[in-house]
Amino acid sequence: MRPEKDIARFLKSLREKNASGHTIRAYSNDLGRFAEYAGAAATWKTIDHVRIRGFLSHLYEKGLSKTSVARSLAALRSLYRWLAQEGVVEQNPALLVSTPKLPKKLPRVPTIEEMNTVLDSAMPECASWPERDRLILELLYGCGIRNSELVGIQLDDVRWSNEAILVRGKGKKERYVPFGDAVRAALDAYLPTRQKVQGKKNATRALLVSLRGTPLTTRSVGRIVKRIAVARGLSPDVHPHTLRHAFGTHLLEEGADLRAIQELLGHERLSTTQRYTQLSMKHVLQVYDQTHPRAK
Repeated sequence: MRPEKDIARFLKSLREKNASGHTIRAYSNDLGRFAEYAGAAATWKTIDHVRIRGFLSHLYEKGLSKTSVARSLAALRSLYRWLAQEGVVEQNPALLVSTPKLPKKLPRVPTIEEMNTVLDSAMPECASWPERDRLILELLYGCGIRNSELVGIQLDDVRWSNEAILVRGKGKKERYVPFGDAVRAALDAYLPTRQKVQGKKNATRALLVSLRGTPLTTRSVGRIVKRIAVARGLSPDVHPHTLRHAFGTHLLEEGADLRAIQELLGHERLSTTQRYTQLSMKHVLQVYDQTHPRAK
């Protein structure tokens, strides 16, 4: 068995499919652990579901959480699926292993009032580039896009006449997301400052750039969002995906159709979008408990 070579080819195929850098790094670590556990004498064809279960037990003994173990199993399933496509194996033994049951935790989503407070007020002093940082928040919450989609937006992707932005999602899938007056105002304020910062050096077509004029990274966006959220009294757990959750939840609370939300968020399956029904119901129950006279 030449696990390192096969795993490297598999990871290369994920990059070609536009998988996120986080997923590739995580899968690389998980599969590296498995190759070490299986040993040089093992082959992909001789590894069965019993060996894979043993690997998961080994991870538990190492102190890994259920979430980490479940991700390792997902990595193995994806690897074996690819190995089957390549003709290396005929079956996927990882499918015979049950996924660890994970606790269902609903993320804390800022309320509509909290989001309006953040966006309607001036950017805090911690904002290193107020015009850009406001645009980041407006795009994440106003369009419901992913962090990776945000940093991938190019200047030419903004369709001013149609009030829409072309974004590139998972698996290189493209979709248009509409934007409203708040995003347009943020764009109008940011673009002149972007031109001054970038100048003629390090010219890039990326919409969002750093103070050095280079494209922003997802990590930088995460730091910016968290810094402003904390300064405005939101939970320190807030990150870019929190604003995407808020986008979907608030649309649902205001009566938007679930299918329309699915289209806006770029979800492949409606079941993924239905998660926002749970989030919305949690909010409804909180309102009930706080306001109904018989609930107190």
